[in-house]
Amino acid sequence: MTTMSTSATMSAETHAEPKAKTRNLSLDRARTFLTLVVLLHHAVIPYTYFGHTDPKFFFGFDMIVLATDSFFMAMFFFLSGLFAWSGIARKGPASYLEDRVRRLGIPFVVCAFSVIPIAYYAISLRNNPEIGFSQFWWTTITQGPWPSGPIWFLWVLFAFDLIACLLYRIWPNLLDPINRLSVRGRRRPAEFFAVMLAVSAAFYVPGLMYFGPSSWFEFGPFSVQHGRVMLYATYFFFGAGIGVANMDRGLLSAEGRMAKVSWEWLVLAIVPYCLLWVLIFIKRQILGNPTPQPNWYEGIYALNVTVFSVAIMFLILAFFQRFRQSGSAMLLDPMQSAAFGMFLVHYPITLWLQYWLFDYNLPAVVKALTVFVMTVIFSWAVTAALRTIPGATRVL
Repeated sequence: MTTMSTSATMSAETHAEPKAKTRNLSLDRARTFLTLVVLLHHAVIPYTYFGHTDPKFFFGFDMIVLATDSFFMAMFFFLSGLFAWSGIARKGPASYLEDRVRRLGIPFVVCAFSVIPIAYYAISLRNNPEIGFSQFWWTTITQGPWPSGPIWFLWVLFAFDLIACLLYRIWPNLLDPINRLSVRGRRRPAEFFAVMLAVSAAFYVPGLMYFGPSSWFEFGPFSVQHGRVMLYATYFFFGAGIGVANMDRGLLSAEGRMAKVSWEWLVLAIVPYCLLWVLIFIKRQILGNPTPQPNWYEGIYALNVTVFSVAIMFLILAFFQRFRQSGSAMLLDPMQSAAFGMFLVHYPITLWLQYWLFDYNLPAVVKALTVFVMTVIFSWAVTAALRTIPGATRVL
């Protein structure tokens, strides 16, 4: 009788009139932290040991890139999904999509025609110093290739939002099982972890085995990694399921067990991360770095990436949930309103700083640190300036 009553109460709360979205300080900090991770990732890539493009390199940056590349974009989709289903319920699918066009579509178009060509012109100059920007821009737009850089995230996220709107119209209760799992996850986060891990692996492992790690869909500025698109969809819809209702009393509750920053999440992240390096050693030193990799190798590698990705996401969310009352003096709080704009404008700043430092005989650590710090400062300043334009805050 008690179980039936609890289930009925949960169902009623799930389908109650959605409340207006309120700010969640811990999630804002997690999102801003991820933005800084993106900037760090792009700042150190040229200075990695494997595949470096600068005369200087440092193996420690390979460790950073392997970790960040394995989780940060998937976590962005998770955080973006948290407010999707409830936003559709509150605004209606049409109004919600209109908002997403303004928030995602407009920045994608503007960046594809301006920010991205400016960024990649720095790379083009390294290979062809005589080419002018107007010629490079026209060739990029009309003939290609037209790389998207990090803004591929925008159109893929919009596609997920569109799919979510269609699914909501057809089946508004679709994500209720995830929401109930989230509510149980307040006391038993390991249960949510296991389910999310299993579903993520079911989509990611076969995708990576079939497509491999280097296969991309590309059409003009629209691109996405074939093997990861379903992984990103999984994270998005798990986030959307949590956000259906009861988010403050579910998995992400500050009083829940996940927020204790338990050693389990740290161990679950470190072990597969170390195994990834073992696999990289096997690939390069034993298998001879073949292309393509054997299916068994891709499957084991993908499984370890999945475990690491989910575990480190749980660790980061738990940390920011635990310390969400730590005050507003930390750097992440004043940067929060500019985080999205920094994500949009940072790429040309990063690439041009790397271009400028290319010929300097400086240690890789000095170059990477300079690029990272200056990218944070300049992208923050540019975003702050852009946000003074009337109406810009509705987009940025």
